[in-house]
Amino acid sequence: MANVSTGSAKYEGFGKDGKGHVSTGSGALDNQPYGFNTRFEGAPGTNPEELIAAAHASCFTMALSFQLAGKGHSDGTIETTCKVTLEKIGDGFTVTKSALSVKGGGEGLDKATFEECAKTAKENCPLSRLLDTEITLETEFTG
Repeated sequence: MANVSTGSAKYEGFGKDGKGHVSTGSGALDNQPYGFNTRFEGAPGTNPEELIAAAHASCFTMALSFQLAGKGHSDGTIETTCKVTLEKIGDGFTVTKSALSVKGGGEGLDKATFEECAKTAKENCPLSRLLDTEITLETEFTG
């Protein structure tokens, strides 16, 4: 069974003067602004790297929750932050890193199991598999 998700973008004007809007098929994002100014100048709106960071954080967190459930754990909390780095290399830009930082714990869960499950989730979540870049992971076990 394949799950197909939809996103769309529209860009009016070209280059630095262009203005775009991005939407998701679910409606979670609806015509959110993006453009050169939101990507490189800190203007309000979103950018592709921010969307990838949110997607990678959510995908990894869900994968980790399933890893922990598979080890018999059913109660706890996981919080993940992801920082996606975009760098100018030569004449173009490249996403060079996706840095995951996770904090979590739960009743009956030990640090070694948490870290083992986090490592497995990092290697196997669908977005980790998609991204062709360095992926790092920091863990903080809260008990």
